[in-house]
Amino acid sequence: MTTAMALDHPSIRRFASGQMMSMSKLVLETAFQPIVETTTGTVFGYETLMRGHEKLGFSSPLALLDQAESDGQLVALENLLASRALAKFSTLPDFTSATLFLNLDVRLIRHGDAILDKLVSHLSGAGIAPSSICFELSERFDNTSVPEFSSLIARMRKEGFKIAIDDFGVGHGEMKLLSDYQVDYLKIDRHFIDGVDSNARKRHLVRHIVNIAHVLGVRVIAEGIETEAEFLVCREYGVDLVQGWFIARPTTFTTELQPAFPHLQHLGENRRSSQSLDEILIRKQIERLPTVYENDSIDSVFELFRRNPAQGFFPVLNANGEPRGVINEHHLKEYIYQPFGRDLLKNKVYERTISHFVDAAPIVGLDADADQLMSMFASMDGSACVILTENLRYVGVVSAASLIKVVNEKKLKMAQDQNPLTALPGNRAISSFIEEGCRDDDDTRFLCYCDFDNFKPFNDKYGFHIGDHAISLFAALMRRYFFAGGCFLGHIGGDDFFIGVRGWSREEILEILERLLSDFHGDVIELYSEDDREAGRIVGHDRFGTERFFALLRCSIAVLELPKGLMIGDSERIGSEIAAIKKAAKDSKDGLTVRVFNGTK
Repeated sequence: MTTAMALDHPSIRRFASGQMMSMSKLVLETAFQPIVETTTGTVFGYETLMRGHEKLGFSSPLALLDQAESDGQLVALENLLASRALAKFSTLPDFTSATLFLNLDVRLIRHGDAILDKLVSHLSGAGIAPSSICFELSERFDNTSVPEFSSLIARMRKEGFKIAIDDFGVGHGEMKLLSDYQVDYLKIDRHFIDGVDSNARKRHLVRHIVNIAHVLGVRVIAEGIETEAEFLVCREYGVDLVQGWFIARPTTFTTELQPAFPHLQHLGENRRSSQSLDEILIRKQIERLPTVYENDSIDSVFELFRRNPAQGFFPVLNANGEPRGVINEHHLKEYIYQPFGRDLLKNKVYERTISHFVDAAPIVGLDADADQLMSMFASMDGSACVILTENLRYVGVVSAASLIKVVNEKKLKMAQDQNPLTALPGNRAISSFIEEGCRDDDDTRFLCYCDFDNFKPFNDKYGFHIGDHAISLFAALMRRYFFAGGCFLGHIGGDDFFIGVRGWSREEILEILERLLSDFHGDVIELYSEDDREAGRIVGHDRFGTERFFALLRCSIAVLELPKGLMIGDSERIGSEIAAIKKAAKDSKDGLTVRVFNGTK
C-alpha cells in the first residue's frame, strides 16, 4: 500500500461512516479458516472471518464493528456478513457434515431473536441444518450481564444451534458461562497456546482446562496454533480441535480449502499406532445404546422408552452425529403421570422439545484411559454414563458398572504382568509409567535402570537358587528405600530392574541410590564362599564360553533425569539415551551415573 493511500484512510473512514452498508456490500468478504480434528487431521469446520475492512479505512474488523454500532448499522452489517458466509459455506462439498463458526458480538444479543429469524430463513433456503452452525460468544464484554442473554441461549438450543465460548481465559464471565449454560465448545485463547511447549505453567493450565471441559461434556478447541511443537502439546493433552496458521491460514477462496490435513496424524515421532490396554478393555465394555436426535419428536422418545423398559436414559445427538448429552426417563415421568401430561408436551404453545430435557454428561474420546473416566464419574455427580466418541462422533457409552469391570480387569492384567519371583510390576506397567512421566512435566522425574554386573558367572557357579536369592535381595532393598508417593518400582526381567521417581531433587535421589548400592553390595558378598570373598573374584565362562576371572557381583544404575518443564512426546527416545548412560554406569568406579535428557551432563 502506498503512503498516499495510507494518508487517505481517515477520509475514507469518514465517508464510510455515512455510507456504511452500501460500501460494505461492495468491499467486505468472508474468509474461512479450517478447524481440524487433532487426532486425524480431518477438517471439522470453519471459522468465518471478516476481510476487506481496511478498504473502508478501518485498522481491524473490531474497529469497523464499533463504527457500525455507533451508526446504528451493526445488526444490518452482521446480517450481511452472516448471509455471505452461509452462501459460501453451502457451496462446499462437505458442508452437510461440517460446522460453520460464526462470531456473535455481545451488542447483538438484544437483537438476537431478529438475527436468528433471518438466519433460520437463510438456512432453510440453503438446506443447512442448524446443528451445522456454531455461535462463538465473544468475551470482549460480559455476555451474561445482558438481560436477554438467557432467553437467547435457550432459543439457540431449542433451534439446534451449537454454542462455543470464544477467547476462554482472557474474557469476562467465561466460568459463569461454563457453569450455568450448556455449551458445546470451549476455545482456549491464543495467549495460553503461544509457546505452550516451552512454558510449564501454560501446559498445566491447558491440561486442566481440557479435563474440566470434558467432565462437563464440552469439547476443546485451541486457537492460534503456529508451530508443530504447540500442536503436539495440544494433541498430547487431549485438545479435540485446533486452528491456526500452522494448520492453514484463512482464505476467501473456497478452492483453496481442503477436506483434511492427513500429515498431522503422523507428526511427532512414535505416534501410537496400536490401541492401549485401556482402550482395548473399554471397547469391550461399550454399550451401543439407541440414540435420540434433538430434533426428533417427543413421541419418538416415549416409544423408545416403551420398547426398552429397563433403560433409564438415552444419548442425545445433533444432526451431525455429535453427542449433546442424555435424556433421562425421570424427567418425562413428571409429565406421564400428570393428567394430560403427554398432550401438554406435544402442545406447540407449551413448546417442550427434546433439547429442553437434555442433561449434561461427560464426553471423551475412546483413547482416554480408564482412570480418567473414573475421575470423570467422580467429578460429575449424578451422571448416568460417560459418552464415548471417535473422531468427535458418538460411538457408545460406558456406565459406572462397566468402568468398574474395566478397572478390575486392568488390575488383573497388571497382576499377570508382575514378576513371579519379586512380585514387582513388569514391562507393561514400566512402559506406562515412562509414557506418563514423559508427558507429565509438572515435576522433575528420574528414570533409573538397575543392572547386575557379572551376574551370569555368579549364577553359573552358585546355582539358580542363590542367583534368585540375590535378585530377591535387591527387590527387598528397593522396597525399603522407595516407598513414598511418587515412587514406582518395576522388574524388567532377570537381573534388570527399574525405579521411577517424581518430585525429588538430584541430591535426594543420589543419596538413596548410593545407600541402596552400598547395602546390596554389603549383603550380596555374603552369598560367596569365604575363598571367593578373599580373592575378590571368581573363575567363570563368558558368553563366548571362554574361561576367565570375573569380579564379584555388583549393581550399576543408569539414571536419566527429565527436568521439570520438559515434555517428551516420544517415549522411545528414552531408549537411545539410556543405552549410553548404562555403558557409562558399568564403566564407572561406583556404578552410578546420572545424566539430564539430551545427553547434557
